[in-house]
Amino acid sequence: MRVIIRYFFRGVRLVLAPFMILSEKLSTPDAVKRTEADQAEVDKACQRLALYQFRTCPFCIKVRKEVARLGLDIERRDTQFDPQHRQDLEEGGGRVKVPCLRIEGDDDSVEWLYESDDINAYLHRRFGAA
Repeated sequence: MRVIIRYFFRGVRLVLAPFMILSEKLSTPDAVKRTEADQAEVDKACQRLALYQFRTCPFCIKVRKEVARLGLDIERRDTQFDPQHRQDLEEGGGRVKVPCLRIEGDDDSVEWLYESDDINAYLHRRFGAA
C-alpha cells in the first residue's frame, strides 16, 4: 500500500511541477532597490549563505520568492538531483529536509536553519529594509 501511495504522490508532483514553476516565475516580486555600495555589501554577506532546496517544493518556492524580493544572490543547492548536496545536507544539518539555509559565521561556524518561515524571518531581519 505504501508503494502505491508513494507513486501516486510522485505522479501528482510530476503533473503539478510545471504549473508550480510557471506560477513562481509569474508571481516573483521585484527586488528592493539599494545603492551600489549597499548591494555590494549584501552580496558579500550572501557569499556565506547557501539554500538547500528542491525546485518544485512549495516551501522552497516561498523562500526563493523572499530571496528575490530582498535582492539576494544566495547559492541554491538542489538536493533532489545532486547527490553530493543531499549528502552535505544530511551530514551537516542532520536530516534531508528542505528548505534549509546554511549560514556560515565569521568564525567559520556553520548553522543549519530549517523551516521556510524561520528562513524568511532570518533573511528579513538580516537584509530587510530599515
